[in-house]
Amino acid sequence: MSEGSASAGTTGFDQVLTFTVPDRDARGRVVRLGPVLDDVIAAHAYPAPIRHLLAEALVLAALLGSLLKDEQSQLTMQAQTQDGVVDLLVCDYRAGELRGYARFDRARLDDLGPSPTLRALFGDGYLAITFDLAATDQRYQGIVPLEGETLAAACESYFFQSEQIPTLIRVGIRSDANGCVAGGLLIQHLPEGEEGRERLHVQLDHPEWEHMRIMGGAVSPAELVDPGLDLETVLWRLFHEENEVRVERGTRLVKGCRCSGDYYRSVLARFAAAEREEMRNEDGLILVDCAFCSKVFEIDLD
Repeated sequence: MSEGSASAGTTGFDQVLTFTVPDRDARGRVVRLGPVLDDVIAAHAYPAPIRHLLAEALVLAALLGSLLKDEQSQLTMQAQTQDGVVDLLVCDYRAGELRGYARFDRARLDDLGPSPTLRALFGDGYLAITFDLAATDQRYQGIVPLEGETLAAACESYFFQSEQIPTLIRVGIRSDANGCVAGGLLIQHLPEGEEGRERLHVQLDHPEWEHMRIMGGAVSPAELVDPGLDLETVLWRLFHEENEVRVERGTRLVKGCRCSGDYYRSVLARFAAAEREEMRNEDGLILVDCAFCSKVFEIDLD
């Protein structure tokens, strides 16, 4: 790798870049969201604190989702609480498609000021991370409390507690009149090529992991969101002294919502005829509102 600014043939917005550092038994992902992020956020008139929160969640969904090997597998992140200002935050990733939605109490949010903490937003909330594996039809889920200062910190706790994988995650977010940009870096330690094997313990003090944690932790939020800095250069700045860094382009990211009239018809068909009748409006239609894309579907079951 060599240092340079973003140009043709390098990785800028809305594409995952994967990398491994063989001598350190480490793998990672780096991503920068731009147009895709604006498309998802534009579906709702979110105030600034919620835009920031959703941007972080979408970056994390891209980083974690890109760890999946099967394109038809899905990663879902859901932060939820019963007493918080934000009672639901959900994002998912499948085959490069990202979508996300946040539900919140606007009046209570306004009382928190311009930069509320994660604790102020969620109270005693929790984060659930679910991997649905298409090849085996299995589901894995881990739940951790929202105790850190950021969603990224909660994700690190998930990997430590549920997966026993030492993990570093860094996120940067920039929002201005030109739109929102969010970037993220994920690094994991997989000693002796043990990916997919049961881990009996986590060596957070392993010398190779300590080295990667320090090197990766040196990335700044400004570097992660700088559109003039391609992602290859971000990795070069961090790891150019390593003997070998293997870098590959991963999946292109797009806004994706799987809602459709046919899908909702299939769901409504499972209800009893009397229940469907109660759902109809005066025109005989059932209106279904997709929270992700803010579209309203008029379903005529006749």
